[in-house]
Amino acid sequence: MAYWLIKSEPDAFSWDEQVANDVEPWTGVRNHQAKKNLAGMKVGDRAFFYHSNVQRAIVGVVEIVREAYPDPTAESGNWVCVDVKTVGPMPSPVTLADIKQDEALTDLALVRQSRLSVCPVSVEHWQYLCRMGGWSGD
Repeated sequence: MAYWLIKSEPDAFSWDEQVANDVEPWTGVRNHQAKKNLAGMKVGDRAFFYHSNVQRAIVGVVEIVREAYPDPTAESGNWVCVDVKTVGPMPSPVTLADIKQDEALTDLALVRQSRLSVCPVSVEHWQYLCRMGGWSGD
């Protein structure tokens, strides 16, 4: 199993909407590195759901339930999306400020490549961030 972090602006698509929909296609990614990351996702992988812009925090966990396929929202190009299923909310959201001040997370892609909307998370960082947020699931 691999781990990821996916970002969404809450005014465009929020955690509450993810929960209400349960399974949602993760569309609209228009960055080549993020596209490559989407293409690398496998069914069963887990991802942190991160609110960017306003809240700037990990607010939930989702699971990949459908691997990369053509993004129906793309007007041109070969962009892809995956389907994600709600697993559960992060008991205590983990803020970007908390992440940035923790020396154990300085090489986290969220910190190093802050504009990347889909990024990998190492097993060690996944476990560390889960502890920070009080997440006891896998």
